[in-house]
Amino acid sequence: MTKDWSPELEELETRKRMARGMGGPDKVARQHAGDRLTIRERITGLVDPDSFQEVGSIVGRGEYDENGNLVHLMPNNSVTGRGLVNGRQVVVTGDDFTVRGGSADATNKGKALHPEQMAREMRMPIIRIIEGSGGGGSVKTIETTGHANLPGGWGQSFGAEQLMINMGEVPTVGLGLGSVAGLGAARLAATHFSVMRKDVAAMFVAGPPVVKGIGQDLTKQELGGWQIQLAAGGVDNAVDTEAEAFEQARRFLSYLPSSTDDLPPRAECDDPVDRREEKLFKIVPRDIRKVYRMRSIIDAVVDKDSFFEIAPLFGRSVISGLARLDGWPVLLLASDPYVYGGVWTSDACQKVVRMVDMAETFHLPVVYLCDCPGFQVGLEAEQRATIRHGVRAMAAIEQTTTPWCTMIIRNAFGVAGGAHAPSNRYVTRYGWLSGRWGSLPLEGGIEAAYRADLDAAEDPEAELANITDRLNKLRSPFRTAETFAIEEMIDPRDTRPLLCDFANMVAPVRGRQETRMWARP
Repeated sequence: MTKDWSPELEELETRKRMARGMGGPDKVARQHAGDRLTIRERITGLVDPDSFQEVGSIVGRGEYDENGNLVHLMPNNSVTGRGLVNGRQVVVTGDDFTVRGGSADATNKGKALHPEQMAREMRMPIIRIIEGSGGGGSVKTIETTGHANLPGGWGQSFGAEQLMINMGEVPTVGLGLGSVAGLGAARLAATHFSVMRKDVAAMFVAGPPVVKGIGQDLTKQELGGWQIQLAAGGVDNAVDTEAEAFEQARRFLSYLPSSTDDLPPRAECDDPVDRREEKLFKIVPRDIRKVYRMRSIIDAVVDKDSFFEIAPLFGRSVISGLARLDGWPVLLLASDPYVYGGVWTSDACQKVVRMVDMAETFHLPVVYLCDCPGFQVGLEAEQRATIRHGVRAMAAIEQTTTPWCTMIIRNAFGVAGGAHAPSNRYVTRYGWLSGRWGSLPLEGGIEAAYRADLDAAEDPEAELANITDRLNKLRSPFRTAETFAIEEMIDPRDTRPLLCDFANMVAPVRGRQETRMWARP
């Protein structure tokens, strides 16, 4: 009789070895043949070297002989645990596509819930590596369990309730690295930042075999490829390789605290805060019909190489992302005059809501480089309920408590132009020399407002020129500054020094006010 626990230790190591084999050599080979890493390779590529501590390493279904001895262990198709990302503790949970194609078998619900609970209660960010449905199993599950699951309800939703709670508590990142459907798609969308791999990953509520039943015969990429999902706002960013996806996850988290209990961490900065970019003095054309590159302004004023853009293909008239000013993380919003002149479209308004909610949740100061001529107008705008989404964006801005700084680069007209900062509390605002604002642009409106004067004039064109010149002098931004309706007019070259000053000024008051709104998908 053995005097120690060697047999049990041997069995433990055997079970772990079987679990590490995932779905078997043939399934692993198929994964590699599809130019996709296995879940264990993905976790190794994501976290700091030798830092992953697995939880539930031998969860699965055992096969036993007639004597009750283990023959084979088919592991659960999720791998979960803790690891370090840039030296910080994070929770990692990932689908193993080599086992049941990443579709849960409805027998180990606890393993799906565990990482979400660990992230929230231990105040750690969570990264979900998603490939599969991740839900209650396939149609065959009915035979496995002997009954149909009723979706929803505590303990029945495979963590759906945890996903929503975590949106307001800890940073969440989703990496879609293959086909993602059903609850898997929900897990990818219920994040503060999501990435998918181009031409390999696809996301959909239901895949091609299901939608073919409603008469839509589409490939995975046609139905839910990256070009579809990024334009629709279902996923934020897309990358060419899995390694790039891991790097984007690491970089995104570097701007955020580990939870709402903490503040965004400051990074080292060797970019001078007093750097003045000469190109800013003439970057905005005097001709209002001409556009300019807003991203060039962004790169000129934030810490060098610190701008991390989020959702570049959705709501494109508003640029959004994370940046640093003298090392301090901020949420940055900016108008893009190259897209609809910078107007707020329905999609842009939804983008603003999501970004502002994230800033409020994680105590990120907001910087807005504004050039907004108003809301989009026309039939398309009405069909897409632009005004309702616009009012939601305005509500999100007004509900923020986080510090806010706006630079009015050129236009600020109408209701959308007026939503450039919260109106009910202290904010920092500057106007560039190129600033133009009002209820409506003068262009196109003078003829209607002064129709009687023009009709009565001997020379209507000369009268129109006189009226235009008179009104342009009255709408000078300096006239506005006289009344303190804009707090300060500045030389555009002073933008970076002033933004860095803002970031340093507000650093001590971040998180002082109770957050009013949680981030939502």
